Amino acid sequence: MSPPNAARTARERARAELTQEIKEEARRQLAGVGANGLSLRAVARELGMVSSALYRYFPSRDDLLTALIIDAYDAIGSAAEAAIAAAAGAPARERWVVACRAIRAWAVANPHEYALIYGSPVPGYRAPEATVGPASRVPLAFSSVLADAAANGSLPATAAEPPELAGPLAAQAAALSAALAEALPGAPAKAAGACPVPPDVLVRAVIAWTQLFGMISFELFGQFVGSFEPADAIFGYAVEQMSAFVGL
Repeated sequence: MSPPNAARTARERARAELTQEIKEEARRQLAGVGANGLSLRAVARELGMVSSALYRYFPSRDDLLTALIIDAYDAIGSAAEAAIAAAAGAPARERWVVACRAIRAWAVANPHEYALIYGSPVPGYRAPEATVGPASRVPLAFSSVLADAAANGSLPATAAEPPELAGPLAAQAAALSAALAEALPGAPAKAAGACPVPPDVLVRAVIAWTQLFGMISFELFGQFVGSFEPADAIFGYAVEQMSAFVGL
């Protein structure tokens, strides 16, 4: 007779394996019918399961969508973090660029998962708080590059002095600075409550970040067909221009 702990471990392992199979089948459905068409019954049917059994793993379609969204955010976040780590010791601009390229490479390799997190919202679905942490990994990865650049005195380096932040934008940037000061462990000046990245640099970084994902979306959703196709050259040019715009 197996010890209770061994039996529990075997059950946990079996559950983890089946959970992974369910998510893999759901990703195949994303490729075929999109997030709107994702169906627990269809997933169960393809896996040879009864629907009631699958509901023990994911009580609703939204629970399954949430699991897929978290996995996608974690995967693209890991791609950015790994690229930055592999370029450790390189100038901040190079680390920023390799992160951009890694994000694009992941998106091109996983277009349906990219669409799930950066495409049109799924009608009726509201992402829970559990998705916030995974969704923050990419912007935090970029912020770590900027924090390092600020710490070693290589920010800002823009060709023209940008206009001073004012009004609502200044308030929003200040709030983001305060949040970032807490989100970057060990960042310079954190003990004093100050953000390691200047607010104006943060604003330019957000602009560059949204431009990056906008360009990837244009490429994946066919907006460059007949013009900048393949998009390698314009993507590389844009990334270099936007890294300069940020101040790297």
